[in-house]
Amino acid sequence: MATGRTHRPATRSRGIPEATVARLPLYLRALTALSERSVPTVSSEELAAAAGVNSAKLRKDFSYLGSYGTRGVGYDVEYLVYQISRELGLTQDWPVVIVGIGNLGAALAGYGGFASRGFRVAALIDADPAMTGKPVAGIPVQHSDDLEKIIHEDGVSIGVIATPAGVAQQVCDRLVAAGVTSILNFAPTVLSVPDGVDVRKVDLSIELQILAFHEQRKAGEETSAEDAPDAGADTDASAVAPPAPRGAAGGTGRKGPDGDVPAVMPA
Repeated sequence: MATGRTHRPATRSRGIPEATVARLPLYLRALTALSERSVPTVSSEELAAAAGVNSAKLRKDFSYLGSYGTRGVGYDVEYLVYQISRELGLTQDWPVVIVGIGNLGAALAGYGGFASRGFRVAALIDADPAMTGKPVAGIPVQHSDDLEKIIHEDGVSIGVIATPAGVAQQVCDRLVAAGVTSILNFAPTVLSVPDGVDVRKVDLSIELQILAFHEQRKAGEETSAEDAPDAGADTDASAVAPPAPRGAAGGTGRKGPDGDVPAVMPA
Protein backbone atom coordinates (compact mmCIF):
# COMPACT_ATOMS: atom_id res chain seq x y z
CA MET A 1 0.00 0.00 0.00
CA ALA A 2 1.24 3.48 -0.82
CA THR A 3 2.28 5.76 2.01
CA GLY A 4 1.81 9.47 2.56
CA ARG A 5 5.48 10.08 1.86
CA THR A 6 5.22 9.25 -1.83
CA HIS A 7 1.74 10.45 -2.77
CA ARG A 8 0.13 13.83 -2.21
CA PRO A 9 -3.46 14.92 -2.91
CA ALA A 10 -3.91 16.62 -6.27
CA THR A 11 -6.32 19.32 -5.15
CA ARG A 12 -3.97 22.28 -5.48
CA SER A 13 -2.56 21.24 -8.85
CA ARG A 14 -6.11 21.00 -10.17
CA GLY A 15 -6.96 24.48 -8.93
CA ILE A 16 -9.69 23.59 -6.45
CA PRO A 17 -10.28 26.57 -4.11
CA GLU A 18 -9.34 26.11 -0.47
CA ALA A 19 -12.91 26.93 0.59
CA THR A 20 -14.16 24.04 -1.54
CA VAL A 21 -11.50 21.71 -0.13
CA ALA A 22 -12.66 22.63 3.39
CA ARG A 23 -16.23 21.58 2.51
CA LEU A 24 -15.32 18.25 0.88
CA PRO A 25 -15.07 16.40 4.24
CA LEU A 26 -18.58 17.67 5.08
CA TYR A 27 -19.95 16.22 1.86
CA LEU A 28 -18.05 12.98 2.41
CA ARG A 29 -19.45 12.57 5.92
CA ALA A 30 -23.01 13.09 4.68
CA LEU A 31 -22.48 10.77 1.71
CA THR A 32 -20.95 8.06 3.90
CA ALA A 33 -24.03 8.14 6.12
CA LEU A 34 -26.23 7.75 3.02
CA SER A 35 -24.06 4.90 1.75
CA GLU A 36 -24.36 3.08 5.06
CA ARG A 37 -28.15 3.28 4.66
CA SER A 38 -27.84 1.89 1.09
CA VAL A 39 -29.24 5.08 -0.45
CA PRO A 40 -28.29 4.92 -4.17
CA THR A 41 -28.78 8.54 -5.25
CA VAL A 42 -29.25 11.92 -3.62
CA SER A 43 -30.38 15.32 -4.89
CA SER A 44 -28.22 18.40 -4.51
CA GLU A 45 -30.82 19.92 -2.18
CA GLU A 46 -30.88 16.88 0.12
CA LEU A 47 -27.11 16.53 0.22
CA ALA A 48 -26.60 20.27 0.76
CA ALA A 49 -29.01 20.22 3.70
CA ALA A 50 -27.21 17.22 5.23
CA ALA A 51 -23.84 18.97 4.83
CA GLY A 52 -25.09 22.35 6.10
CA VAL A 53 -24.49 24.36 2.89
CA ASN A 54 -26.75 25.72 0.17
CA SER A 55 -27.38 23.67 -2.96
CA ALA A 56 -25.92 26.26 -5.35
CA LYS A 57 -22.60 26.21 -3.48
CA LEU A 58 -22.62 22.40 -3.47
CA ARG A 59 -23.15 22.22 -7.24
CA LYS A 60 -20.36 24.74 -7.76
CA ASP A 61 -18.02 22.72 -5.52
CA PHE A 62 -18.79 19.50 -7.38
CA SER A 63 -18.14 21.18 -10.71
CA TYR A 64 -14.47 21.50 -9.66
CA LEU A 65 -14.42 17.72 -9.30
CA GLY A 66 -15.92 17.26 -12.75
CA SER A 67 -19.00 15.73 -11.19
CA TYR A 68 -22.43 16.74 -12.41
CA GLY A 69 -25.67 15.18 -11.26
CA THR A 70 -28.37 13.86 -13.57
CA ARG A 71 -31.48 16.01 -13.78
CA GLY A 72 -34.38 14.24 -12.12
CA VAL A 73 -32.09 11.59 -10.64
CA GLY A 74 -29.42 13.40 -8.62
CA TYR A 75 -25.91 12.25 -7.71
CA ASP A 76 -24.71 8.67 -7.48
CA VAL A 77 -23.79 8.28 -3.79
CA GLU A 78 -21.15 5.55 -4.13
CA TYR A 79 -19.41 7.30 -7.01
CA LEU A 80 -19.28 10.59 -5.09
CA VAL A 81 -17.87 8.82 -2.02
CA TYR A 82 -15.08 7.42 -4.17
CA GLN A 83 -14.52 10.66 -6.06
CA ILE A 84 -14.24 12.85 -2.96
CA SER A 85 -12.17 10.26 -1.09
CA ARG A 86 -9.73 10.15 -4.00
CA GLU A 87 -9.56 13.94 -4.18
CA LEU A 88 -8.83 14.18 -0.45
CA GLY A 89 -6.17 11.49 -0.70
CA LEU A 90 -8.12 9.04 1.44
CA THR A 91 -7.77 6.08 -0.92
CA GLN A 92 -4.23 5.54 0.37
CA ASP A 93 -2.53 5.02 3.70
CA TRP A 94 -1.47 8.12 5.70
CA PRO A 95 0.78 7.27 8.68
CA VAL A 96 0.35 9.76 11.53
CA VAL A 97 2.39 10.40 14.67
CA ILE A 98 0.83 11.94 17.76
CA VAL A 99 3.25 13.86 19.97
CA GLY A 100 2.18 14.54 23.55
CA ILE A 101 0.24 11.71 25.18
CA GLY A 102 -1.55 13.52 27.96
CA ASN A 103 -5.32 13.43 28.32
CA LEU A 104 -5.91 14.96 24.88
CA GLY A 105 -3.24 12.94 23.11
CA ALA A 106 -4.56 9.71 24.64
CA ALA A 107 -8.09 10.60 23.55
CA LEU A 108 -6.87 11.22 20.00
CA ALA A 109 -5.01 7.91 20.02
CA GLY A 110 -8.24 6.13 20.87
CA TYR A 111 -10.31 7.90 18.23
CA GLY A 112 -11.74 5.22 15.96
CA GLY A 113 -12.37 7.57 13.06
CA PHE A 114 -8.73 7.66 11.93
CA ALA A 115 -8.56 4.17 10.49
CA SER A 116 -11.92 4.38 8.73
CA ARG A 117 -10.85 7.59 6.98
CA GLY A 118 -7.47 6.53 5.66
CA PHE A 119 -5.23 7.48 8.59
CA ARG A 120 -3.06 5.05 10.53
CA VAL A 121 -1.61 6.04 13.90
CA ALA A 122 1.97 4.92 13.32
CA ALA A 123 3.35 6.04 16.67
CA LEU A 124 2.60 7.79 19.95
CA ILE A 125 5.43 10.00 21.23
CA ASP A 126 5.96 11.54 24.65
CA ALA A 127 8.93 13.16 26.44
CA ASP A 128 8.08 11.61 29.82
CA PRO A 129 10.29 8.52 30.39
CA ALA A 130 7.58 7.10 32.65
CA MET A 131 5.27 6.89 29.63
CA THR A 132 7.72 4.92 27.46
CA GLY A 133 6.39 1.47 26.69
CA LYS A 134 3.00 2.17 28.26
CA PRO A 135 0.19 1.06 25.91
CA VAL A 136 -2.37 3.69 25.01
CA ALA A 137 -5.26 2.56 22.82
CA GLY A 138 -3.25 -0.59 22.18
CA ILE A 139 -0.17 1.31 20.93
CA PRO A 140 3.01 1.47 23.07
CA VAL A 141 4.22 5.01 23.72
CA GLN A 142 7.73 5.76 22.46
CA HIS A 143 10.14 8.36 23.82
CA SER A 144 10.59 11.64 21.99
CA ASP A 145 14.32 10.92 21.56
CA ASP A 146 13.30 8.48 18.83
CA LEU A 147 11.04 10.94 16.99
CA GLU A 148 13.19 11.41 13.89
CA LYS A 149 13.91 7.69 13.58
CA ILE A 150 10.22 6.84 13.81
CA ILE A 151 9.28 9.40 11.15
CA HIS A 152 11.85 8.05 8.71
CA GLU A 153 11.08 4.38 9.30
CA ASP A 154 7.31 4.77 9.01
CA GLY A 155 7.33 7.33 6.19
CA VAL A 156 5.29 9.80 8.23
CA SER A 157 4.25 13.06 6.60
CA ILE A 158 1.48 14.10 9.04
CA GLY A 159 2.15 15.00 12.66
CA VAL A 160 -0.32 15.79 15.43
CA ILE A 161 0.90 18.07 18.25
CA ALA A 162 -0.95 17.70 21.55
CA THR A 163 1.78 19.05 23.83
CA PRO A 164 1.75 22.03 26.20
CA ALA A 165 2.14 25.36 24.40
CA GLY A 166 5.65 25.96 25.75
CA VAL A 167 7.20 23.07 23.83
CA ALA A 168 4.95 22.99 20.77
CA GLN A 169 7.25 25.06 18.54
CA GLN A 170 10.26 22.91 19.43
CA VAL A 171 8.28 19.77 18.57
CA CYS A 172 7.09 21.39 15.36
CA ASP A 173 10.66 22.24 14.33
CA ARG A 174 11.77 18.65 14.90
CA LEU A 175 8.83 17.27 12.93
CA VAL A 176 9.54 19.57 10.00
CA ALA A 177 13.27 18.88 10.04
CA ALA A 178 12.54 15.15 9.94
CA GLY A 179 10.35 15.54 6.86
CA VAL A 180 6.82 16.06 8.15
CA THR A 181 4.98 18.42 5.79
CA SER A 182 1.51 18.61 7.41
CA ILE A 183 0.76 19.35 11.07
CA LEU A 184 -2.45 19.30 13.08
CA ASN A 185 -1.84 21.54 16.08
CA PHE A 186 -3.90 21.21 19.27
CA ALA A 187 -1.45 23.24 21.39
CA PRO A 188 -2.79 26.72 22.31
CA THR A 189 -0.11 28.60 20.38
CA VAL A 190 0.66 29.76 16.86
CA LEU A 191 3.35 27.74 15.12
CA SER A 192 5.92 29.14 12.71
CA VAL A 193 6.66 26.85 9.76
CA PRO A 194 8.55 27.22 6.47
CA ASP A 195 6.90 27.37 3.06
CA GLY A 196 5.61 24.03 1.92
CA VAL A 197 4.41 22.95 5.37
CA ASP A 198 0.68 23.05 6.09
CA VAL A 199 -0.63 23.67 9.60
CA ARG A 200 -4.21 23.27 10.76
CA LYS A 201 -4.93 24.63 14.24
CA VAL A 202 -7.60 23.28 16.56
CA ASP A 203 -8.11 25.56 19.57
CA LEU A 204 -11.11 24.59 21.69
CA SER A 205 -10.82 27.67 23.92
CA ILE A 206 -11.10 29.99 20.90
CA GLU A 207 -14.17 28.15 19.65
CA LEU A 208 -15.76 28.46 23.09
CA GLN A 209 -14.95 32.18 23.22
CA ILE A 210 -16.64 32.66 19.85
CA LEU A 211 -19.71 30.85 21.14
CA ALA A 212 -19.64 33.03 24.27
CA PHE A 213 -19.64 36.13 22.05
CA HIS A 214 -22.75 34.91 20.22
CA GLU A 215 -24.47 34.00 23.50
CA GLN A 216 -23.76 37.48 24.89
CA ARG A 217 -25.08 39.11 21.72
CA LYS A 218 -28.26 37.02 21.82
CA ALA A 219 -28.77 37.92 25.47
CA GLY A 220 -28.30 41.59 24.61
CA GLU A 221 -30.85 41.39 21.82
CA GLU A 222 -33.37 39.75 24.15
CA THR A 223 -32.80 42.45 26.78
CA SER A 224 -33.25 45.19 24.17
CA ALA A 225 -36.47 43.61 22.99
CA GLU A 226 -37.80 43.45 26.57
CA ASP A 227 -36.87 47.09 27.24
CA ALA A 228 -38.36 48.41 23.99
CA PRO A 229 -41.62 50.39 24.47
CA ASP A 230 -44.85 48.72 23.41
CA ALA A 231 -45.77 49.95 19.95
CA GLY A 232 -49.43 50.16 21.01
CA ALA A 233 -48.84 52.09 24.22
CA ASP A 234 -49.85 55.74 24.52
CA THR A 235 -46.82 58.00 24.66
CA ASP A 236 -46.32 61.71 24.91
CA ALA A 237 -44.94 62.63 21.49
CA SER A 238 -43.38 65.78 22.84
CA ALA A 239 -41.43 63.76 25.37
CA VAL A 240 -39.75 61.51 22.80
CA ALA A 241 -39.69 63.51 19.58
CA PRO A 242 -36.73 65.86 19.02
CA PRO A 243 -37.59 69.53 18.52
CA ALA A 244 -38.05 70.41 14.86
CA PRO A 245 -35.45 72.88 13.58
CA ARG A 246 -36.74 76.24 12.50
CA GLY A 247 -36.65 76.79 8.80
CA ALA A 248 -34.36 79.12 6.88
CA ALA A 249 -37.01 81.77 6.57
CA GLY A 250 -36.70 83.79 9.74
CA GLY A 251 -35.51 80.86 11.91
CA THR A 252 -32.27 79.36 13.08
CA GLY A 253 -31.20 75.80 13.64
CA ARG A 254 -28.41 75.56 16.21
CA LYS A 255 -26.05 77.87 18.04
CA GLY A 256 -22.56 78.40 16.75
CA PRO A 257 -19.66 80.30 18.28
CA ASP A 258 -20.64 83.38 16.28
CA GLY A 259 -24.40 83.12 16.70
CA ASP A 260 -27.13 81.15 15.02
CA VAL A 261 -26.25 78.70 12.28
CA PRO A 262 -28.93 78.24 9.61
CA ALA A 263 -30.61 74.85 9.75
CA VAL A 264 -30.72 74.81 5.95
CA MET A 265 -27.70 76.28 4.23
CA PRO A 266 -28.51 78.56 1.30
CA ALA A 267 -27.69 77.25 -2.17
